[in-house]
Amino acid sequence: MAQKPEDDDKVRLDKWLWAARFYKTRALAKTAIESGKVHCRGERCKPGKEPRVGDEFVLRTGFDERTVVVKALSVVRRGAPEAQALYEETAQSIVRREQAAALRKAGALGVTTDGRPTKKQRRQLHQLHDNAG
Repeated sequence: MAQKPEDDDKVRLDKWLWAARFYKTRALAKTAIESGKVHCRGERCKPGKEPRVGDEFVLRTGFDERTVVVKALSVVRRGAPEAQALYEETAQSIVRREQAAALRKAGALGVTTDGRPTKKQRRQLHQLHDNAG
């Protein structure tokens, strides 16, 4: 018995994440869920979990972590405007993501270098370490 698009009251979590366009394929959504990148109420989820309207999920994709609330269910992947109608991102999540993006853009999360240090820079580093310790 094939599942009809109208039968949206029961949908797997991996299918919903794919339909909501968080992941490009269902396989990627399933892998993300199994590797612990999707949480519901602070606990890891399984791909077969059935999300309900009002459920809150925390999703990690790349550097970003989103907190989304399920507004509608769908098993069909459609255009981005329709996919965005399936969920609503919380205000705190949006602020956190924007702050993290600004920090990444400013280079505050990691030291950026132009490659290997020159001989002069290496001497300065050794001198700094010798003076510190």
